[in-house]
Amino acid sequence: MFTGTDIIHFLQENPALPVFLTVAIGFWIGKFRYKSFSLGTVTSVLLVGVVVGQMKIDIPEPAKTLFFMLFLFAVGYAVGPQFFRGLKKDGLPQVGFAVVVCLLCLFSVWLSAKIMGYNAAQAAGLLAGSQTMSAAIGAATDTIGELQGGDRIDLSTMPVCYAVTYIFGTAGSAWILSSIGPKLLGGVAKVKEAARELEAKMGQDLSITPGFDPAARAVVFRAFSADNPWFEGGKTVKEFETYVAAQGKRLFVERVRQRGTIREVSPRLRIYPKDEIVVSGRRQYVIEEETWIGHEVEDADLVNFAVENLPVVVNRKGAAGQTVRSVLGKRYMHGVSIRSIRRAGVKIPVLGENKLDTGDRVTLVGLKQDVDRAAENLGFADPVSEKTGMTLLGLAIFLGGLIFGWLLVTRIGSVPLSLTVSGGVLIAGLVCGWLRSKRPTLGGIPDSAVWLLNNAGLNVFIAIVGISTGPSFVKGFQEVGWSLFLVGAFATSLPLIGGILIGRYLFRFNPALTLGCVAGSRTTTAALGAVEETIESDVPAMGYTITYAIGNTLLIIWGVVIVLLIA
Repeated sequence: MFTGTDIIHFLQENPALPVFLTVAIGFWIGKFRYKSFSLGTVTSVLLVGVVVGQMKIDIPEPAKTLFFMLFLFAVGYAVGPQFFRGLKKDGLPQVGFAVVVCLLCLFSVWLSAKIMGYNAAQAAGLLAGSQTMSAAIGAATDTIGELQGGDRIDLSTMPVCYAVTYIFGTAGSAWILSSIGPKLLGGVAKVKEAARELEAKMGQDLSITPGFDPAARAVVFRAFSADNPWFEGGKTVKEFETYVAAQGKRLFVERVRQRGTIREVSPRLRIYPKDEIVVSGRRQYVIEEETWIGHEVEDADLVNFAVENLPVVVNRKGAAGQTVRSVLGKRYMHGVSIRSIRRAGVKIPVLGENKLDTGDRVTLVGLKQDVDRAAENLGFADPVSEKTGMTLLGLAIFLGGLIFGWLLVTRIGSVPLSLTVSGGVLIAGLVCGWLRSKRPTLGGIPDSAVWLLNNAGLNVFIAIVGISTGPSFVKGFQEVGWSLFLVGAFATSLPLIGGILIGRYLFRFNPALTLGCVAGSRTTTAALGAVEETIESDVPAMGYTITYAIGNTLLIIWGVVIVLLIA
């Protein structure tokens, strides 16, 4: 019969098992919510790790570093296109704003640490928690390890500071941006009005509703008999489509049946009375034309054809920088509609005047030959793949760590000045993500793999941190005290409120856009969702992507900087 001691001894001899147990329980706990509050996955994993760590399980150091590097590369790879896209002229205002907010984040943490007398490890934990940048723990740990006398700094307090301040860092950020933020910008009603004005300026939503097929599809394919006298004498497909386009409607003839034979559609094909035609377009347009074209016919053979959904990465000069309306008006987009646009993993509203960026992942819908033609002109098709470019992944992490962690290192006295191996891996990810958007032949990493590298890498790293520091966690908590929560709330609130005011009075962004820019600069996706729910618009997402890419990069690097400032 097994005893508790036997089980503990077994887990001590097999440390990988407690790590996966910690991740599993942490993810499960992280799903629970009370109203709008949730611990979140990362904090849950850390706290479970602390509990598991009471069994005094010794985990080899390289395991933690390995998973952390995978996480950093995935972060850089995901935001790389938008990071470099932001350095162009039209993206510079948002880049500048993100830099200012990130500097406020660093200042608030440094000021708090100085006032409270925190050491480098405590300050790093405060940074990671209050700014919800878990990766800063790894960057700070690497930097402390390179400091002369760094081995004398008690690292056990770092996860304590992180755990205590992360709760308000997450929930408080969402509350400030969704509740206080609109009031600072003139009230919820004013922000809603500003969002509507920007939506009107950007044009109507030209997307296809994503997801499984709903009962009322946004884009439909329907068959009609050409009964209208307008078709007398024959009208070409081009004449028909031009006629409806003059009325502001994108309708396409996909198939024609003439005298019992289904004909291949071309611009010069003539449609005669009593011909049966398949028309595609947005549902409201097709319905509006139903009585004008003629009565709808039930013809299973005529409408039985495959429609392709194809993800395409935008990288052609003729498409990048163009508005959605302009792109849809191109000849190569004939018969093709846009289902969705994702930028740095965030869904962007498909508004007529919204511009496509290099690296945008656009899902096209239409007949295969039409979609393939459009894909060639927009960029390159990037269908869902299960293969990951392991050569790219391994070589990039190696070179990034080697260059920035060893070759590009200078010292001022005993203080090393470098981005460390962690920063190098992050930059390698940024460069690879950007190159991937430019060169489709470069080994790619599927979105699902990026998600796994991101979540597994970070949470396994955090689990190991929790398990390793578990035995000294209580002692560390007693050392920093309950006041840490209030200190963290201050460090969280200052850059958020400051960012809102700077966005309003200095950068003069649209109020709805300002909230999205602040959320992006702080890389708080939960806050973005709360803001969009409050103002009932997805306009804030337009300010989230570039600032998110900059914020995600700088806040990780701040893990190095805060150690150098406090040490």
